[in-house]
Amino acid sequence: MVRRYAMKAGKKRKQREERYDREEEEVEEVAEHPVEDEAIAKKAMTERTSDAEEEEEKEEVNELEGIPIDPSDLKVANKPKVIFILERASLEVAKVGKTYQLLNSDDHAHFLLKNNRNPAEYRPDIVHQALLMMLDSRLNKSGGLRAVYVRTEKGVLIEVKPHARLPRTFKRFSGLMLQVLQKLSTSAVGKREKLLRVIKNPVSRYLPVNSRKIGWCDGPWEN
Repeated sequence: MVRRYAMKAGKKRKQREERYDREEEEVEEVAEHPVEDEAIAKKAMTERTSDAEEEEEKEEVNELEGIPIDPSDLKVANKPKVIFILERASLEVAKVGKTYQLLNSDDHAHFLLKNNRNPAEYRPDIVHQALLMMLDSRLNKSGGLRAVYVRTEKGVLIEVKPHARLPRTFKRFSGLMLQVLQKLSTSAVGKREKLLRVIKNPVSRYLPVNSRKIGWCDGPWEN
């Protein structure tokens, strides 16, 4: 009985040893495969990164085509610029009551009729809208506007800088023009630069030599 038990125990030990040997071989095989997989994965990643870099370089080259490297190549300074001149602008100051005001048809109709004047001719709001359109235009934002001149019905010539920011509301614009016509100029906040100023006539003295002149009007032309 003892022998049989010993023989069985020996067989079980052999089976266990064989099982452990097989498991160790499987572990070694499994350990070997990830190394190969990692090498393959690294190789694939390097190929992908190289392809991605080549594509990025191609995209950068395509995006940069046609864009000048030096802004001076555009030669914006040498391009001709436009000068606007507003003639017969309705900008007149008068003493209404105890204060001086910029006359307009809405607020001073009674005053104008009392002084035998046509209220329809006093429209500083048209000057306001025209100046806003000029200063807000693409031409001005791209640097193509050289200067703006406004000459009133009374012959007062006003220079408006292209980079000046006019008030958006008509009430504030009236106060600004009242200041310009009374003090002959107005400056930027905290600066000495005069954005609007009264200058000497005629306006032709401020125009470039041999410049091309184009004129239009919304009513009958008067020489």
